[in-house]
Amino acid sequence: MKIICIGRNYVDHIHELQNAIPEDPVIFQKPDTALLKEGAAFYLPDFSQDVHHEVEIVVKISKMGKNIDEKFAHKYYDQVGIGIDFTARDLQSKLKTKGLPWELAKAFDGSAPISDFVSKADFADMQDINFHLEVNGETRQQGNTSLMLFKIDYIISFVSRFFTLKTGDLIFTGTPKGVGPVKAGDKLTAFVEGKKMLEFEVK
Repeated sequence: MKIICIGRNYVDHIHELQNAIPEDPVIFQKPDTALLKEGAAFYLPDFSQDVHHEVEIVVKISKMGKNIDEKFAHKYYDQVGIGIDFTARDLQSKLKTKGLPWELAKAFDGSAPISDFVSKADFADMQDINFHLEVNGETRQQGNTSLMLFKIDYIISFVSRFFTLKTGDLIFTGTPKGVGPVKAGDKLTAFVEGKKMLEFEVK
């Protein structure tokens, strides 16, 4: 399975990192070894001193598709979850300065904690979902999918032009503003529409 991630998909987050607003979705991938499931602890890597949390709505692809028309994209996923795109910000900044890819800063082992998934049918409108992240009980990030630059169906259509999507593939749809560093001992809790869906510790 593939983990496809969308960068720079919320304007306020783009501004907080002083990036340019993209004309097309910014795409990168994580390997399956990035996944952390069932509330497993996240261990800070030894190659970074500045790992940031980025909470994101995640959709799970339900059938194979290539060159999917946007108007049919909703038929290609049926489950929704929430995840964290952990980013080694210091390493990412170094790579970006040199014009190099971000994978070392984004795709390392354990960098994608993820919740269980729920049915898309639980939501009246996929582009009106509230979600937020708490660190040690304090809200750090909160967003609504209506604020996405590129909507979920468009993302699926766009990505499928380049990669064949397969059953079980995951798409991390971007993070709202409020990203920040984590430290050993932190407890992260992520919510969708007020329901706790993911909780784990940083070690």
